[in-house]
Amino acid sequence: MTMKTRPAIALLCASVLSVFGTAALAQTTSTSTSTNTESTRLANRYSTFAGSDANSTALVDGLRNGASITLETTTIVKNANGTTSTVTTPTTFQPATSKLGYGNVNIALALAEADLNKLGITDPTSAQIAAALNGGSVTLADGNTENLQGVLALRAKGEGWGQISHTLGTGKLGTVVSAANRNHSRVEIAHASHPDHHGRPTDISRPLHPVHPDHPMMPQHPSMPSRPDVPSHAGHPSGG
Repeated sequence: MTMKTRPAIALLCASVLSVFGTAALAQTTSTSTSTNTESTRLANRYSTFAGSDANSTALVDGLRNGASITLETTTIVKNANGTTSTVTTPTTFQPATSKLGYGNVNIALALAEADLNKLGITDPTSAQIAAALNGGSVTLADGNTENLQGVLALRAKGEGWGQISHTLGTGKLGTVVSAANRNHSRVEIAHASHPDHHGRPTDISRPLHPVHPDHPMMPQHPSMPSRPDVPSHAGHPSGG
């Protein structure tokens, strides 16, 4: 009897391990998919600000992992013979902060963009983006230079995001982030043209549903007048 029971126990243990292993793999896959989706969403959101999809991906991944970031700026140069050529200039920098969560990555990039916009820089070079994040000087359209304190440099000094926004003079933090989310929503939708595995368009931007107005209260019906009491029937006279 003992010999017959052992294979059954072994089979049961293998089944249990298989179930737990499958559950763990599913959980890991789900976490990885969620992370990739969030990274892609942020990269799509800031691709215009960064100058390219590759630059925005490098920004998001570098800030998320606290790793070195390399951005490239491509410019068109007119040669002496009248022809044009493209020149790619790389800019590499190490974020002044350690790893950031995706929410903080979004805030950091929104503040950096707002700080540059404040100076009239709406199409920044890689070097200007690095200065907005880590600090440094940038050249303005009129030829003057401006020294930027750097969003990440201020964060590394211990300032909160709201305090950083105040220090940079970009306004209230909520307004800055909301403006960035709103301005980049069309870019996100444009990147979300690929259908998902169900054949439906993927909506990366996840716009908020409009707030429905409160339904007006229905007028109360006038109360029905109470019915008068019905007099009790008089008793029939008894026969005499």
